[in-house]
Amino acid sequence: MPNTIKELLVETVGRYEGETALQFKVGKTWESIRYGGLMERVRQVSELLFEAGTRAGDRVALWRDNHPEWCEIYLGIISLGAIAVPVDAKLRPQEALHILNDSGAKILFSSAKEYRALREMENHLEHLEWVILKDHEKAEAVDGKLRFLDYDAKKADLAPAAAQDACAFTVNDPAPDDIASLIYTSGTTGRPKGAMLTHGNFMCNVNDAQQVLNFDPSDNFLLVLPLHHAFAFTGCFMLPLGAGATISFVQSLRTVGENIREVQPTFLMAVPLLLEKMYTKLQDGLKANKVAWIMYKLGLRKVIAKKIHQKLGGKLRLIVSGAAPLDPAIIYGFQGLGIKVLEGYGLTETAPVLTINLPGKMRPGSVGLPLGKTEIVIRNPNENGIGEIVARGANIMRGYYQNDAATAEVFDEDWFLTGDLGRLDAEGFLHITGRKKSLIVNREGKNIYPEEVEMVINQSPSVLESMALGYREAEDSVGERVGIIVVPDLEHLSEGKPHLSDDEILDLLKAAVKEQANELSPYKRPRRIQIRLEEFEKTSTQKIKRYLYQIALEKL
Repeated sequence: MPNTIKELLVETVGRYEGETALQFKVGKTWESIRYGGLMERVRQVSELLFEAGTRAGDRVALWRDNHPEWCEIYLGIISLGAIAVPVDAKLRPQEALHILNDSGAKILFSSAKEYRALREMENHLEHLEWVILKDHEKAEAVDGKLRFLDYDAKKADLAPAAAQDACAFTVNDPAPDDIASLIYTSGTTGRPKGAMLTHGNFMCNVNDAQQVLNFDPSDNFLLVLPLHHAFAFTGCFMLPLGAGATISFVQSLRTVGENIREVQPTFLMAVPLLLEKMYTKLQDGLKANKVAWIMYKLGLRKVIAKKIHQKLGGKLRLIVSGAAPLDPAIIYGFQGLGIKVLEGYGLTETAPVLTINLPGKMRPGSVGLPLGKTEIVIRNPNENGIGEIVARGANIMRGYYQNDAATAEVFDEDWFLTGDLGRLDAEGFLHITGRKKSLIVNREGKNIYPEEVEMVINQSPSVLESMALGYREAEDSVGERVGIIVVPDLEHLSEGKPHLSDDEILDLLKAAVKEQANELSPYKRPRRIQIRLEEFEKTSTQKIKRYLYQIALEKL
């Protein structure tokens, strides 16, 4: 079994050079890149980086939407022994700025749509020197601190050198313990932390998953989730790469249904929100057909399962859900239509899978059994067996980049403290019951730390202090939305306006909070704002006693 991502790539290309690696739509036509072609592109990226001075251990950032080029860029980075720093394409400039500075990245791969943002933050970028842009010709030619190169033109220039036996690709071979990715997760102090994930961490997950799911070159993975996220990265990039399978890129979330029918995937990895929408659409289709609906209600579901499968391309054999809890009713619903849905559990820091339900070993409502040799223990369980979930295994990160204090908080010797609460049943299936941390997980599986939201909102001079909380609407079965309780700075609000009514003060405060929230990515912005006129009760170290205000979840 390969021990590094580079070994995985080389072995797969050696075995499946002529098989389709990547599939994507251009206009109305699906185009493809074979594994041999992917390797040529990877070698060109490595050549480009080496010429720009990149060496083993250097950090190289990747700030782009999902695209086949994302894959070749990532593989080109790590094949040199350098460290890839994936950046969420939806982050606002100030959020991306922190990641670029904290990681110390000197080179960034991006696209012309980020050009303006990069120029605006240029003087605040402490380490960045080179920016390799896709569609560089769309950017303005202006002198400045950063040096910009055109991605396609530079690759073409270096193609002859990259094709040589003694090219940059062959200069260095990373070791299993070398860091492959710095993946930034939101931090409890409001600052994202870079999880140092090694080649060995990812390969542990890939090799263990392949042992139980048995993918091969005939499989086709539909890529819906963003590749900067560890869930999609391992499950829809590394896993098919190792199997010689095809990765098919959806055009957008709006075209998922259309793309499924066109490319006929065998495997789909999704978050609960997408699966809920898919299931609702299938149900609506059944209801529109009176005969099919009657058969469905009578339990004759196998009869109509074939037609359902056709709507999903006809070849879909497996769906894996993660990143947020999935309503068991959805699992049973798909199961009744002849489609297996496996739910798992993990974190960015664990590369990412810790547990998963498996075909033949499923327990809806649980997140499955430990994957491979991963160990799961419940620490300090109560009378119901519920305690903190701690894990140990070869898939767990080295720590947080340049943050020893944060690393120490989540490790007890070699045990990783997840911060999640759960229990193990008699057969060893893990059941998640809550979170020790105050993390908010929305319906798309995105993690939102309240402290991160609060740090931004508290910057408004109209706000004295605030507390972000997760809440659900009546129609929500899984996931949470962001709400916030705000204590106003009455002195500031009433300055120059001594005769404001209470309602006017509240309206001004809400407007100020909404304006300040624009500094956050859309999914982190509070959807409900509750005003509290008294300061929050605090500990002796002036930390808000959050547990006293959990009841507010029901009132938001």
